[in-house]
Amino acid sequence: MSTERGKTTIADTVVAKIAGLAAREVNGVHALGGSTTRAVGALRDRIPGASVNHAQGVSVEVGEKQAAVDVDIVVEYGVSINDLATGIRRNVVAALERMTGLEVVEVNITVHDVFVEADVTPEDRERTSDDLRVV
Repeated sequence: MSTERGKTTIADTVVAKIAGLAAREVNGVHALGGSTTRAVGALRDRIPGASVNHAQGVSVEVGEKQAAVDVDIVVEYGVSINDLATGIRRNVVAALERMTGLEVVEVNITVHDVFVEADVTPEDRERTSDDLRVV
């Protein structure tokens, strides 16, 4: 994005972070990333002072005026995957075009798993409540 007053360059990590945040806003998305990515993210989350990776599960290709996005997700059981994918695409495109001015040419979505509440073990619930507990 160049003007007579200068050039603006947006890093790929910025585009990925915006896309990740926009995808997470859609009801029915349980998590972003495949199993390995989520496992690494869970380990990182356990480190005191570590920051959350909002771009987890998102990869992007950014050109001068266009961007392509790949999003890996885990859906909540019972949600229409087609409707969810449509909502994710709409939200990601809107957020990126509004915030960056880039034309989003595609948003590819890969569903890696379905989250079922009954599959959560008591240890997982305890760990989640510990993570949410305010000290």
